[in-house]
Amino acid sequence: MKLVLALTVAAWAWAQEAPPPKLVLTNTGKPLAVAIECGAREIEALSLTCTIDEPCAVYLELAAADAAGDRLFVSGNLHTDKTTLYSILLASEDGGKTWSEAVERIAGASLDQLQFIDLEVGWVAGQMAGALPRDPFFLLTTNSGKAWSRRPVFAETRVGTIDQFWFETRTSGSMTVDRTQTGDSGGRHELYESMTGGESWSLSQVSTKPVPLKKARPAGPGTWRIRADGRTKSFRVERRGSTEWATVASFLIAAGQCKPAEQQLKEPEPVPTAAADPEASGVFQIPGAPDAPKKKPRKPK
Repeated sequence: MKLVLALTVAAWAWAQEAPPPKLVLTNTGKPLAVAIECGAREIEALSLTCTIDEPCAVYLELAAADAAGDRLFVSGNLHTDKTTLYSILLASEDGGKTWSEAVERIAGASLDQLQFIDLEVGWVAGQMAGALPRDPFFLLTTNSGKAWSRRPVFAETRVGTIDQFWFETRTSGSMTVDRTQTGDSGGRHELYESMTGGESWSLSQVSTKPVPLKKARPAGPGTWRIRADGRTKSFRVERRGSTEWATVASFLIAAGQCKPAEQQLKEPEPVPTAAADPEASGVFQIPGAPDAPKKKPRKPK
């Protein structure tokens, strides 16, 4: 019990700490590399088995893309083979030539679906990761993605994830939540509606089977998509043209490693010499004994 509590406290403390600084990337035509610092802090908080000799590989996963005018956004997460480390929301204001992070990374979270209803208002769905996804939330913006605010779906912690969502207007929208397990009402799938632009939600329906949205995302391919490219080991951000899809930017799947810092060995302290330590020469004074008589110098004859 004490071990579990200690791990929980460590994970909570890690999630409250400031994430790594935002990155700025310039697109030169080659896949871009997203930087991450993952060391003793993450290893301890998430009970990772990463060592200096066997570090844990960290991967970037991109889930969705959408645009507000000239501003392009891509959502996803950074994770190891077993654990989600941080959410990530990438943004470009110049058609994919340069990229930065639109919002600070959220420790232990993942972002996926994106929707901009016009040039200013948009939403990103997310949830906290773990053995089971929990505490779904939205990131909301009303100024073209220049600033984002986080809004939890539920007032209390709950297992579940946002299965899908869609807004018909700036204020009116609906979403379905997959609780991943049967709830107290006997249903795993829930339909919610919002008239406040995602600031708050009201339960509309509970079912044992997936519930369709009343007004869902239009069928068929949209303007933007994310595609994994095995040849370059990257995720491609593509825009649909009149006849084909064009790559706007690509990001390497390999993002780094989790490993503790190498400990530098201290130099051994110097051993005292006979001149510096009289005892080292084997000559010492017995406590209480009279001082040894000093020899007088001989007079020349």
